[in-house]
Amino acid sequence: MTFARTLSRTLRHLSLIAAATVLVTAVGLKPLYAVGTDNPPPVDDGKKKEKKGSMIEQQEQQLAQAKAQAEFLRGYRAARQLILAGHYRAGIAAMHALGHDEHPDVANYIGYANRKLGNYDQSKVWYEAALKADPNHTRTWSYYGMWQMEQGNRLKALDDLKKVNLLCGNTSCVEYRELKAVIDGTASY
Repeated sequence: MTFARTLSRTLRHLSLIAAATVLVTAVGLKPLYAVGTDNPPPVDDGKKKEKKGSMIEQQEQQLAQAKAQAEFLRGYRAARQLILAGHYRAGIAAMHALGHDEHPDVANYIGYANRKLGNYDQSKVWYEAALKADPNHTRTWSYYGMWQMEQGNRLKALDDLKKVNLLCGNTSCVEYRELKAVIDGTASY
C-alpha cells in the first residue's frame, strides 16, 4: 500500500471518529442534562452486540445506535410531557408508539396515565411490568404505593414507602416525599 493511500484511509477513520464523538456529545449528552432525573437509560434489545466488520462499520453502527437513542429520548420526553399535562390517552398512545413497552420508564408512565384515567387494573399491569423490567425502579415503587392508597391498601403503600426509602437511601428524595405525603393525607397524586 502506498503512503498516500494509507494516509487517506487513516484520515477517513479519524474523521468518522470525530463525527461520532461530536454526534454523541451533541445529541447524547445535552438531553441527559436537560431532563434531570427522569432521563431513561438507553434502550437495550437484550442482545449481545458482536463486533463485526471493519472499524468504519463499527463506527457507523455506533452512530446508528446514538441516533436511535436520541430519537427514543425525544419521543419519550414528548410522551411524558403529554401525560404530565393531563393528556393521558394521547400520552399512552405516544408511549406505545415508541415500541419499547418493556422499558421500565415507559411502562411506569403508561401505568401512571392509566391510574389517572381510573383504569386501575391496567395501571397495576403496567406498574408490575415496569417493576419486572427493573425491580429497583424507585419512581414506579412510589407511584405503585399511590395506587395502593387509592385502592385502600394503606399497609401495602407503607411497604412500598419502605422500599422507596431503601432505594433512595434517605427520606429526602422526591419519590419518598411524594408517596409519604399521599399516605399522610397531605397530598393527592
